[in-house]
Amino acid sequence: MNISAVILTKNEEKDICDCLESLEFCTEIIIIDDYSTDRTLAEIQKLKVKSPNYKSKVKIIERELKGDFAAQRNFGMKQVVGDWILFVDADERVTEKLKNDIAHAVGADHRSARAVNAFYIKRRDFWWGRELRYGETAKARNKGIVRLVKKDSGIFLGDVHEVFYTAANVGMLDGYLNHYPHPTVKDFLEDINKYSTIRARELYDQGKTANLFQIIFYPLIKFKLNYFMYGGFLDGPAGFAYSFFMSFHSFLVRVKLYQFNRISANHV
Repeated sequence: MNISAVILTKNEEKDICDCLESLEFCTEIIIIDDYSTDRTLAEIQKLKVKSPNYKSKVKIIERELKGDFAAQRNFGMKQVVGDWILFVDADERVTEKLKNDIAHAVGADHRSARAVNAFYIKRRDFWWGRELRYGETAKARNKGIVRLVKKDSGIFLGDVHEVFYTAANVGMLDGYLNHYPHPTVKDFLEDINKYSTIRARELYDQGKTANLFQIIFYPLIKFKLNYFMYGGFLDGPAGFAYSFFMSFHSFLVRVKLYQFNRISANHV
């Protein structure tokens, strides 16, 4: 199976080895590191020593993210040797079922007029010691996200929560990608602060504005959708906390967007 994996990293010392071990089946693994300041790179080197199989297949490229995840993924796509690319985050793990599905998908004949050059992969989120099945995470769990793509078959767009766009047909794999995000409340809040800044800047660059109504009611509407309409309450206390944190993310995006617009107006 000729497949390359691409991982974007930034201070992932706690997750990177488990992620890499789930990717042992890949022909090569390209790590695009945003100048980690923790032991991420040291942990990778330790794994190479412990498991020589990784020594030749793991390549590290340091490149500044600059708040643009799509550009980072597109850059990674250009670095691979394989025809097929699997994009995985450091806090994700490839299951055995997904590994088998990938092998079948890559080995299939894709030369027909209805060629499938990209695949949705369903992702299960595990948080507070349980799998989240509803609310914010339900879409990725049930419909998946495009993570397995043929090289040069499309492009990622979006500074954050980037999406893969392609003119080719997109298939769906049955196996799951397991996701273990935000292990502590501190980590969750730090991630929310970071990603909300990137998203607010992206909206500002698109000429979007925010007002008091949006700041107050967008987060409330998002919480009601995730917790009540999308069944987040069925995930128990974890479902409530996750819905609340993601609503807080929505609040921060609009507050920061409002602030960016005010600063811009004051400099005119």
